[in-house]
Amino acid sequence: MQLFPPLEKAYTKEHLTAREAQARAEFIAWGPVVFQASRLMIKFGILDAISQTKDGLTRAELCERTGLSDYAVKCLTEAGLCIGLILVDTSTDRFKLSKMGWFLLNDPATRVNMDFNHDVNYEGWFHLEEALKEGRPAGLKHFGSWPTIYEALSELPPQVQKSWFGFDHFYSDTSFPEALEIVFGKYKTRSLYDVGGNTGKWALQCVGHDAEVEVTILDLPQQIKMMQENTAGKPGAERISGYGINLLDQNALFPQREGGLDAIWMSQFLDCFSGEEIISILTRAKNAMTADTRIFIMETLWDRQRFETAAFCLTMTSLYFTALANGNSKMYNTEDMTSYVEAAGLTVETIFDGLGQGHSIMVCKKPAP
Repeated sequence: MQLFPPLEKAYTKEHLTAREAQARAEFIAWGPVVFQASRLMIKFGILDAISQTKDGLTRAELCERTGLSDYAVKCLTEAGLCIGLILVDTSTDRFKLSKMGWFLLNDPATRVNMDFNHDVNYEGWFHLEEALKEGRPAGLKHFGSWPTIYEALSELPPQVQKSWFGFDHFYSDTSFPEALEIVFGKYKTRSLYDVGGNTGKWALQCVGHDAEVEVTILDLPQQIKMMQENTAGKPGAERISGYGINLLDQNALFPQREGGLDAIWMSQFLDCFSGEEIISILTRAKNAMTADTRIFIMETLWDRQRFETAAFCLTMTSLYFTALANGNSKMYNTEDMTSYVEAAGLTVETIFDGLGQGHSIMVCKKPAP
């Protein structure tokens, strides 16, 4: 396994003392209630109220500001102290926000992850063992009887949809400006297939960035309908078209574009499939390519992260795919993804790293004859 240097330093040697390791183990054992208590300290406004003051707040003042009972505030502030979200001045019994509490309250990535885990994943995690053993998203049954979460997206409760798309878009959106410069600056793209284009957010970025590009979104028919509703009337929408396709169907071919195709875009897409399915998708994509076509695979490859926290979030996200999304995909590393590209008869031309929140773009092409 090849790791970026910060990750190799973190993951190849023991760094904790015995006492620190024991504390971490207990943090894991009480993880579910740590999560919920922390979430409620945000929802009930406890952390926000404390953050608005210079000298902190007493328990009585928190009761007054939040409308909670003294019992509720006492339980949550004591938990918050032990979790590390707040600090207490023992001479005045006033609570102040800790650094951890500040990040939980203010860091956009942390808030997106918390909403995603509570609204989308939390009850499904109970079925992770079943999902790992059976290779299916056993936790999805909490919402209904779909084979994967992707067929369910248009029918999930509004708050679940909001948190799911919020999670999905947060990580990709921060990479879009740099990705646009690669796709349209370094490579002169005029025609592009956006595979798994969801709501059309990337397609709108493309037509807004380049007045000549034409984008075709390849996705499930129900997703194409959502995309058309989302893009209707927006600048450049007339240059966005949809092509309904079930990409899990090995007989479903990519459309051939008259005059050739410049680019195939796959952003946070291939992590939604197993290795065998990725090979199938890339093989069918290859059949729509010319020697000049490039496939741009934008993924958060966990082994190429600059920060350990990012790798942690990504490997945990793999288990969302297991329990709720489809039961057989994950956040891949470079070695895995390269092997799938090559098994499909393609080659990796280059890799661009460090985009946005930690994305990489693998640029792939047909090998020379």
